[in-house]
Amino acid sequence: MQSTKLLMLLEQIRISGFPEERQGRQHHTFASTLSHTLSAHEKAGRLTMSTHDTPSARSVPHTPRFWLAPVIVVLLLMSALAALYMGGILDPKKHLDEFPIALVNEDVGGTLPGSDPAAVENFGNDIAAALEDGIDPEKIDLQQLSLIESQSRLSSGTLYGSIVIPRDFTQQTIALAQGSVAATEVQQPIITIYTNPRAGSISASLVQSIGTTALEPVNKNMGEQLTTLVTQQLQAGGTGMQLSGASRLLLENPVNVLTVAHDPLPDGTGFGLVAFYFALLLVLAGFTGATVVNSLVDGMLGYAPTEFGPLFVQNDVVGINRFQTLLIKWGFMIVLSGVVSGLFQLISRTLGMPVTQGFALWAYGTLVIIAVGVTAMSVMAAFGSLGMLINLFVFVILALPSSGGTIPLEASPGLYSWLAQFEPMHQIYMGTRAILFFGAHGDAGLTHAIWMTLLGLAIGLVLGFVVTRLYDRKGYERTHRAKTA
Repeated sequence: MQSTKLLMLLEQIRISGFPEERQGRQHHTFASTLSHTLSAHEKAGRLTMSTHDTPSARSVPHTPRFWLAPVIVVLLLMSALAALYMGGILDPKKHLDEFPIALVNEDVGGTLPGSDPAAVENFGNDIAAALEDGIDPEKIDLQQLSLIESQSRLSSGTLYGSIVIPRDFTQQTIALAQGSVAATEVQQPIITIYTNPRAGSISASLVQSIGTTALEPVNKNMGEQLTTLVTQQLQAGGTGMQLSGASRLLLENPVNVLTVAHDPLPDGTGFGLVAFYFALLLVLAGFTGATVVNSLVDGMLGYAPTEFGPLFVQNDVVGINRFQTLLIKWGFMIVLSGVVSGLFQLISRTLGMPVTQGFALWAYGTLVIIAVGVTAMSVMAAFGSLGMLINLFVFVILALPSSGGTIPLEASPGLYSWLAQFEPMHQIYMGTRAILFFGAHGDAGLTHAIWMTLLGLAIGLVLGFVVTRLYDRKGYERTHRAKTA
């Protein structure tokens, strides 16, 4: 502060001069020497007009807003992040809601031996009825389908699994009962639980858990019925024969429950998670790419400073309006999208990811990067620095837990299913999964994903066009206007 006053005094002396003529030469020599000395210190960086000496710089750090704003924003952001991410994965079984599983009963029944008149029994119907009664319909959407229909829907990803009772189930059960008292080799009747690993690794685990849990009491009840039936037949025969311990153990759990993967995934798919991570790559390419392009273009056009380590660069402002600037940024994203999509696929293939629909994956990836990038650019053009935070919420914080890529939406809290209706990550995951795992079939989710991606692109284009044109018409230039006294 003292050096500033001294410089002002010297400038006043230089302009007005000294009033006393006889001392002029001595004073001017002193003033000139001191001025040169101070200038040398300024050039050496030891004497500057520091912003720390301005009233605003001294007062701003002492305001509550200066300290509270960053703290509150970060705490709210991290709290939302923790609640959304952890809330969706901790207990999938608790949040089951109409989880789709098929029940296929092909059992044709059979005649009980020794019955007079002949009694026809169908144990498959009994088990199917017991499963329907024992499974909570609000948690599990148990759909009775034919074998062909269930396989078709497993192949399109609209079913997470199926429980199949074979045609000869009753006959095998009767043969087991007869073999338990005779010296003949018998096989347990089989019920097969088919999982769908292409619909997600977690969903396959849930299907296996749901199926085995539901069949356990059914198997036990059926064992009690068979034990009673065989015991009654032995007593009626009058031979005095009784069930052996081994036979009783066999009849206690007569059904052999097998778990089989429908159309197993090949190696290099990360147990089905590769579709989620590839979709995440596409979203990040659009979101992060837009942020980088936005920053670099604004810096080169002079609308924002650029820092490289200790270097601070502020280019001269280029005289173009907001809409023209946005068009340039959109152009960068369109050019980059195809290259980045191809690069992602090349790297993934090199690392061992199997791709059977290469062009479809590249084309859809390009569309996704354009849609996300254009929309993210438009949001930043509309909201400025706040737009980056909005993009973070839309494309990352809300998107990942509602994508359905790790935990099925039918095993997540209802909030995530609601978010998935419009959140881009879910649509992108479904499209990517359809291409990688279901042969790029439209009914596997690709058609819906394409339309939703195009809708997102249209929203981004309209938002950017309308807002930037409005700002330009209102005269909101991207220049700093100094405050007038």
